[in-house]
Amino acid sequence: MATDEFAAVRAEHDPLVQARLATELIGTYQQRSVELARLRRVAIERAASERAITMSAVAAEIGLTKGRITQIRQSAPPAERALFGVGPVAVALPLQEMPGQSLAVVSAEDDRAGEKMTDLLTSFGFQTSQYRIPIGGDWTPSGDVVAICGPKSSRVTAEAIDADPVLSFEPDSTDRWIIAERAGGRIFESGMDRTPSKQSDVAYVGRLPYGDGTLLVVAGVHAIGSLGAIHYLAGHAAEIYSAVGDACWSAVVESTHTADGAITSSGLAFPSQRHA
Repeated sequence: MATDEFAAVRAEHDPLVQARLATELIGTYQQRSVELARLRRVAIERAASERAITMSAVAAEIGLTKGRITQIRQSAPPAERALFGVGPVAVALPLQEMPGQSLAVVSAEDDRAGEKMTDLLTSFGFQTSQYRIPIGGDWTPSGDVVAICGPKSSRVTAEAIDADPVLSFEPDSTDRWIIAERAGGRIFESGMDRTPSKQSDVAYVGRLPYGDGTLLVVAGVHAIGSLGAIHYLAGHAAEIYSAVGDACWSAVVESTHTADGAITSSGLAFPSQRHA
């Protein structure tokens, strides 16, 4: 956060506005502090590896004790936290109109996916908030956002995925939604749409450029697929980060589930691939 914004908080005369601005800035500073701790841990480990020196030598070079270096490596957030940005992170879920209800609601599956994603983000030290994508799907992502929303529910996610050079997510000639590899022609379809039907689904997952930032999209062909994708992210974030780093990327996750919607397995149907 720029220094002039700190000065603006100090100079604000309205106490309510000052309190609100100070609260927002404290949250931003806290998230930057967590990110700096992650960067320091990564830099320490890179220094030891790339320069082929001991942790004692690293400690001496940066003016810390070896014990403090050990503490940093054990307590600071891991490198893969960067998959989700710097924070705070908004978890965006689409509202839907339900028969017999006057107010739009979030589907039960999307709500569960949102809770699981929030738990995952919290484990990486992120402050999170919830955002409801309005009916019609028009909204403006700002800052770090995870959208658990497919292209059918929002123009924003549809435009973001359309810019993906590796994968597409759109209806086929029979109006069945599929994920497809643009270059190789591989098609990924939900087991729930096959004959006979299977208790499995596929999901698009990708960190995509949008506006002046990036947007992490999690979108199952069916809603249960998003839950399966988050199940995979929770267990394999380090592997994904090792493959893609800080770049934009996309992948396809396939998952299986029980009749009552519990995820039983998840894996990559199409590997995490960096975008050029």
